[in-house]
Amino acid sequence: MDTLPLFASHSDATHRMAFDRWLADQQASGALRQAGSMAVYRDMWGSFTAWCLGQVPVVDLETLDTRDLEAFQAARYGMKSADQSLSPRHALRLLRLIDRVLRHHAAQAGMPPNTAAAEWLQAHPDIRYAESAQADPLPEFLSVSEARRLITFLSEVRPRPGMSASRRDAHRAFTWQQLRNRTAVALQLGGGLAPGDVRALSLLAPVSSGGRVRDRPWKVAVPGNGNLPPRETPIAPWAGELLQHWLQIRAEARIAGDHLFTSTLSGKPWSKEAHYKAAKSVLEEAGLDAVEGGSFKLRHTFALRQLRRGTPVDEVARWLGVDPEAMGKYSRVVLGPADVV
Repeated sequence: MDTLPLFASHSDATHRMAFDRWLADQQASGALRQAGSMAVYRDMWGSFTAWCLGQVPVVDLETLDTRDLEAFQAARYGMKSADQSLSPRHALRLLRLIDRVLRHHAAQAGMPPNTAAAEWLQAHPDIRYAESAQADPLPEFLSVSEARRLITFLSEVRPRPGMSASRRDAHRAFTWQQLRNRTAVALQLGGGLAPGDVRALSLLAPVSSGGRVRDRPWKVAVPGNGNLPPRETPIAPWAGELLQHWLQIRAEARIAGDHLFTSTLSGKPWSKEAHYKAAKSVLEEAGLDAVEGGSFKLRHTFALRQLRRGTPVDEVARWLGVDPEAMGKYSRVVLGPADVV
């Protein structure tokens, strides 16, 4: 007689029940009727669940983030398959399934939805538009005026030598949280980091040695994740000035923990949801609340600026932590003046 494993994990049961309940509701509403389609979805979810449970620690549905999905996608490219399971269209179907199950699971539990799958698709237009007539759309990026406005706004939280007394000391009115939020956004625009990269940075990430200005960071070391190797990414001088000031204020405030950016003075990690809200708030305060593409638009702006300057595609891809083949979406875009960001 078949029996359940004596020590079946909570995560295993959660993954299985989340899909089963979603599928049951789809059948009840008449949205899903074909047995073949249900079997395909079950196989797709099964492969995703197997990967989640095979990680150390196990990847739970509540804590799944874009870095996990990046590692999952990278792991799939190591599989041999003749059924087109690695095609962009299949990846799109899989990520859509994950997103729907996650949202259904959150609604059932009365929790905020985990939007990791939607965020991952937002960051990968080649997958997001796999079924559209134009599978390689132009990436969304800031205009020259938008970039200038945002840089000016972000820089308000740091000391401004040479200004009048009132403007020179204006930064003292900001809280450490406001400085943290603007510095984090600065690293996305001035360094091309993804949101998950920002949250993963440690206190050892900023690199100032070898730079042109003493004690000013000029690049950051981004840790690896699963199949993604660690990398170093240069940051714009204005972003380095903000980061330098943040490190000073962080030390003066005696913020605990090893993360570069924390949620609390005690060193509690910055959650994905809190970081998302903080970045959104910064963009709104800067007058960019109507900008489409969210904070990933900042990453695209960085990439385009580097390519405009003549930086080799492979090098920019390495800075972004992506495969060079994913850089094709930038080739048809010409950004304005190269000295904006």
